[in-house]
Amino acid sequence: MKFHIGQGADAHAFCKGDHVVLGGVRIPHERGLAAHSDGDVALHALCDALLGAAALGDLGRHFPSSDQKWANADSRDLLRETDDLIKHAGWSVVNADITLVCEQPKIAPHTELMRVNIAADLGLDEQDVSVKATTTDGLGFCGRGEGIAAMAVVLIKAW
Repeated sequence: MKFHIGQGADAHAFCKGDHVVLGGVRIPHERGLAAHSDGDVALHALCDALLGAAALGDLGRHFPSSDQKWANADSRDLLRETDDLIKHAGWSVVNADITLVCEQPKIAPHTELMRVNIAADLGLDEQDVSVKATTTDGLGFCGRGEGIAAMAVVLIKAW
């Protein structure tokens, strides 16, 4: 059996707003995330990891911000479409691991629902999806509270 790993990363700056969307979960917050879509850095990083593992390019290639079709898109739709792309290329997801990097909002209360969403969208068991968070102890743009970043790693297998 053939396996590939992929990694992805994304970051968005804070802007005016009253919530952020992370892992498909709407989280009340004093600011939103500036983005063409819903700004879900967790799912964007995950999509890039999946596309990279399957050697299918990146998120911008398949869902360009220049295309109004993707304006305000729900990133769970992007994730499901990405899963379809890798399936058509002969791959399926084995597991995913996502790390969110931010000082605020607090992520821990929401990780289980994020895992449920991602597992459902990829047809996985929840135990095959990990979502966690870290801070940068005040360092960099995340530490200064200017935005949120995410990193994702996936394993896919040929079928």
